[in-house]
Amino acid sequence: MGVLTVFLDKITNLRDADTFGKSDPYVIFELEQDGWIYDKTLDTQKSSKKKNELNPEYGETFTFKKVPTIDNMTLHVKVKDDDFGFDDDLGGCDINLEKLDDLFDGVDVEKVVDAKKGGGWFSRKAKIYLTIKYSEDDEVEE
Repeated sequence: MGVLTVFLDKITNLRDADTFGKSDPYVIFELEQDGWIYDKTLDTQKSSKKKNELNPEYGETFTFKKVPTIDNMTLHVKVKDDDFGFDDDLGGCDINLEKLDDLFDGVDVEKVVDAKKGGGWFSRKAKIYLTIKYSEDDEVEE
């Protein structure tokens, strides 16, 4: 067992999904173990909401405890816009943890999270900036 720590630094160039004002983004992290027959969600955590912000800075740390392994583990990242009723999808990405080098030392991750497909010359290419680290139990103080 171990602990996965995710530091959410910032998101840049989010699209504006609101008619009035700007998007109010927040991030949902879902840690999932991919299996042959079914996938198992281990934990879900949510960031704070940033009002009227297209380049939000968070500086927030999320801790996923009792993570059995990083093998077949995926961190699903969803960026949403807080609205009355249903929240809009602004984007997201999936991070395969076992493919990250130096995860035990901490690795900086920069991923495109733009939900607008296609892009082209004028695509904003929203990006999320994270630092991810995995520690085994003997390295973690309770």
